[in-house]
Amino acid sequence: MRLDRRQGIVEFARAKMDEGLGPAEAALESAKLRFRPILMTTVAMLMAMVPLLLATGAGALSRQSIGAVVFFGVSCAVLLTLIVVPAVYGLVARNTHSPEYVAQLIDRLKAASS
Repeated sequence: MRLDRRQGIVEFARAKMDEGLGPAEAALESAKLRFRPILMTTVAMLMAMVPLLLATGAGALSRQSIGAVVFFGVSCAVLLTLIVVPAVYGLVARNTHSPEYVAQLIDRLKAASS
């Protein structure tokens, strides 16, 4: 499986498991690889919310409320993405195999039965 920079944490972790890493190591490595792009996107979004947070004038209260909800929602989401997703993947992947592994197993079984 070829790694593509547009893939997410789980796809990177699956590819790393196919390369022979364990579930925890694959999850940690994939989180490291995706850390910078996720953080850059998050910072850009948070900076875009600053004008809403600092709004003044007519309707400022509603804009500040929307800005606060989006700002803190994105902040929480990035923490979940960078911490919870790899941790849960590391736990769940212990009991599963990647699609590549299953495909190789099927090919071996077909070859053995022929």
